[in-house]
Amino acid sequence: MQTNSDKSPEGVRFPAVLVGVAVGIGGTGAALTLADIDSPLRAPLTLFFLVMAPASTLGGALRGLDGAARAVLAGVGALALDLLVAQAMLALHVWSVRGGVLAVTAVSLALFLSVREAHARRRRRRTTNSRRTTNSQG
Repeated sequence: MQTNSDKSPEGVRFPAVLVGVAVGIGGTGAALTLADIDSPLRAPLTLFFLVMAPASTLGGALRGLDGAARAVLAGVGALALDLLVAQAMLALHVWSVRGGVLAVTAVSLALFLSVREAHARRRRRRTTNSRRTTNSQG
């Protein structure tokens, strides 16, 4: 039986090959859309990108949760982000498929960088605090 104390704080880790395949699929969908290449795979691959780019970024921000809750919240958050981007673009009368892909990419990248910076700051703070306690004990 697994208890909460048995779970690692990092959560579920996916194999590097699986992550690489997902990035390749999403990147291909974005590239097909941005290059305006007609292909039967363009729509499903672009949809995969539009859901997975923000979902993976939000999943990184939700590290404290268990795997299932993290996946559900990241998926719902990704759909909400996509809808907010589409609504803003429609309200501003600048809607286009290419623009939507670029906007979701920009928002996902900005969120990814802010989450990464927050984790780096937290790591630095832990290192500094552990050095202080080690120095004060010695």
